Amino acid sequence: MRTLSVVLFGGTGFIGSHLAARLAERNVSIVAVTRHEAHAMHLMPLGVDIVEADIRDDAVLRRLVAGKDAVINLVGILHSQRGTPYGPQFRHVHVELPRRIAAACAAGGVPRYLHMSALGASRNGPSMYQRSKADGELAAAGEPEVAATIFRPSVVFGPEDKFLNMFARLQRRLPVVPLAGAHARFQPVYVGDVADAFVHALFMPESRNKTYELGGPAVYTLAELVRLSGRYAGHPRPIIPLPDALARLQAGFFELLPGTPLITRDNLDSMKADNVVNPSNQALTAAALDIKLTALESVAPAYLAPTGQLDELRSRARHAHAEHPHSK
Repeated sequence: MRTLSVVLFGGTGFIGSHLAARLAERNVSIVAVTRHEAHAMHLMPLGVDIVEADIRDDAVLRRLVAGKDAVINLVGILHSQRGTPYGPQFRHVHVELPRRIAAACAAGGVPRYLHMSALGASRNGPSMYQRSKADGELAAAGEPEVAATIFRPSVVFGPEDKFLNMFARLQRRLPVVPLAGAHARFQPVYVGDVADAFVHALFMPESRNKTYELGGPAVYTLAELVRLSGRYAGHPRPIIPLPDALARLQAGFFELLPGTPLITRDNLDSMKADNVVNPSNQALTAAALDIKLTALESVAPAYLAPTGQLDELRSRARHAHAEHPHSK
């Protein structure tokens, strides 16, 4: 069977690295596009062709995708300046880029476009993030000759995630955790399951022009997730839920600080809607892609555990093996 050829945008990040590994296992020919080649060096052992390019240039986009079997776009951001219906950064990354990729696919004869959106995407959503993601879905599906497959994951967990790891770090440093949005509900999904969803869909013609909502096997409040991350990290701390007014004041303060804010008012707006799979809408789920979902409790303890605890566990395992070398 002929090897499929794919162009991967956003392949150097957390989800993209896992997806590249899964694609390589299926002998897919991968071109990973990055603005800085050094950021993609970890993909080289997978046999990925790394191309340094500025995808703000439409001519460059067209050259990159021409003649490929599919394009995968994972590029996304969490923060933007404010605007109506969303700020300029959200417009550029979440809406204009998918539109330009879809147009490049149409011009280059690419039949498929697999697009990363987000659970809760809605043109009437309470946050700029959600509204921009919804318009991005429309842009991704805007070329009739290019079959778009759209994925809406909940928050994604796994080694190197920026969600559970962040709360684990906070609890190593703080005596208590003042928590905005403590009662917001999430359905965290494992990064390997998200990667598998893309790979399975790529090889399933029936996934064309479909939308898949990706949530894990359980729903948690944000406070429950913070407690779990603290416990697994070995530093459980008391959690103080913040009232809405104080939470918005805290988020506004973080927005004024240099660097990437810990939380923004738009993040709080996103949490007004539960981030869970909605069984009443028209989207399919991971089950339609034949994916067995991974429980957070089966993965997170290993990568959140302090290094010392991991070393102790490894040492115990070595001693046990030395004492019982033939045991299984």
